Amino acid sequence: MRRRKIGTVTSDKPDKTVVVRITTYDKHPLYKKYVRKRTRVYAHDAKNEYKSGDKVMIEETRPLSKLKRWRVVRKVK
Repeated sequence: MRRRKIGTVTSDKPDKTVVVRITTYDKHPLYKKYVRKRTRVYAHDAKNEYKSGDKVMIEETRPLSKLKRWRVVRKVK
C-alpha cells in the first residue's frame, strides 16, 4: 500500500507539477504542546487541473523527476 497524504496546493506554476504543503501536528516530548510541522513536496499533475488553494490527496509513486516523488490522486474539497 502506498502512502497517502492530504495537503494544500501552494503553487501551480510549473508545467504538470503542483507544490503541495502538508501540515502535521506532533506533540513535543518534553513540553507536551502540539507543534505544527510543514512539509513542501512536488506532486505530478498530468492535466494541470489543480490550482493554488485546492485541498488535494497525494500518493507516493516512483521518481518522476529530480524532485517529484508524489502524484495527485484527487481533490478533497
